[in-house]
Amino acid sequence: MQVFLPPSETKRAGGSGHWASSALSHASALAPARDLVMRALRELSVDEAAAIRALKLGAKSRAELAHNLELETSGMLPTIERYTGVLYDTLDVSNLDGAARQWISAHVSVQSSLFGLIGADDPIPAYRLSASSRLQVDGGASLQAVWRSAHESIDWRGLGWILDLRSKDYAALAPLPQGSGATLQVVQRSESGVIRALNHFNKAAKGDLVRRLASTQAQPESAAQLVDWATENGLELRLGSDSAELILVTDVRAGGARSQAQRSALRAG
Repeated sequence: MQVFLPPSETKRAGGSGHWASSALSHASALAPARDLVMRALRELSVDEAAAIRALKLGAKSRAELAHNLELETSGMLPTIERYTGVLYDTLDVSNLDGAARQWISAHVSVQSSLFGLIGADDPIPAYRLSASSRLQVDGGASLQAVWRSAHESIDWRGLGWILDLRSKDYAALAPLPQGSGATLQVVQRSESGVIRALNHFNKAAKGDLVRRLASTQAQPESAAQLVDWATENGLELRLGSDSAELILVTDVRAGGARSQAQRSALRAG
């Protein structure tokens, strides 16, 4: 099993060591594209005004441009520790026990707009670039075009069954081959029983789900097996219209308190 996560706009600064493309997962397939995208981002970031427009930076985030000019030297952190934000704060990888942390290392990948598909422990620098950024690469190609082409060379079968938690923009950088896994939709049941899709708060549900998977050392090899695991662990997970879609139902009446209590129990265990 492999879980695909989206990255986060917010990142932890700092780290140690220097950039090494060979240290990242899928180096043979993605190294050329990584070099092209990094070069394009550095060149864009030299022109502050152009970078602010292309990267859609607000007043508070303009200082992050400096990271793009120091990609090779600003220090590296493991991917899963570099990103912050709702999903990663809920996953709270720093407070997982040793076995759960090893599960994350073996079973989690992140879809970066700068580095492509990377492993949880791959060392990366802080940077600012999103899937929706207007970055022209290699003579004018879009980020999506560059990454879609590069990811075609990945050994998808070698990854096993994939649970895809990426947002649409990041999934578009490397679409899953048919039959290789399932996407997840998070919905919430209101006090009146009405079910609606979640937007921002779906990130917390995804982070909590990955934490539970890691803490229980889950090893599902299909959507049906993941549904069985969820039932055993007190989650309401349904198959969608086919085996390529899963629906996680959270409950506004009990979900918040129950999730917090279960998360506390998982941390204590």
